[in-house]
Amino acid sequence: MFFRERATQAEYFDCPTRSPDDVALAFAELARINRIFRFAAPFQRLIPDSLGLERCRSLNILDLGAGDGSLGQTLAKWANQRGWRWQVTNLDTNPLALRLGRQTGNVAASAAALPFVDRSFDVVIANQMTHHFFTDDDVCRHFREAWRVANELLLLCDLHRSIALYCVLGAVLHLLRFSREIRQDGLLSIRRGWRVREWRRLAARAGIPNPRVSLYFGARIFLQARRRAEVRLKALSQAEIVKAEAFAPFVPAG
Repeated sequence: MFFRERATQAEYFDCPTRSPDDVALAFAELARINRIFRFAAPFQRLIPDSLGLERCRSLNILDLGAGDGSLGQTLAKWANQRGWRWQVTNLDTNPLALRLGRQTGNVAASAAALPFVDRSFDVVIANQMTHHFFTDDDVCRHFREAWRVANELLLLCDLHRSIALYCVLGAVLHLLRFSREIRQDGLLSIRRGWRVREWRRLAARAGIPNPRVSLYFGARIFLQARRRAEVRLKALSQAEIVKAEAFAPFVPAG
């Protein structure tokens, strides 16, 4: 029963009255956890696998629930080392968190009501932020909005609600002497996490076509969706478009 349903208890991390110093300390501890569990590694593998190396030379990426922007910063640096240019826009509801990263292109807004036109970004990502929504309706709005502004690839990640991950994370946080608040929030995040069937159901309800929902090493759940037909059309050169238009009158009707 303990893991059958998502927990609905609020996390200390989401408290709106926290001071700037408290927010900065929390993100410093979160950065330690992210380094230990290599939070950027799945995106570094899955984005090139989905789009191909040639397409990865230049990407416009939106990171939902970006916090201090550390994921986008890590991805942009990693891409630059490979001669690629990944421009990341960080979106979060907390302006204090966004200011910690000191990056440009930060947007303070909700992931359930994005202030962008349709298909504004080549890739839309989110890392362990969906569990911060309380209701299925909010999650569906988040999924729907993320898909709406994604031009090519949607890649959302969150924690797998499992006893094994709960025990492993609890041991790591205790042994490495993380603060009590981080330990409590970390374990609560898993209890507020997801199962594969739940994300499949919510993705279908949100109208995302052909979503792929799968486990990543048993610890994280990924939702992937790609606009395949639109990508092929976008990749046509201008010469190919002119050639196609020139031959169009000679195509038999019916």
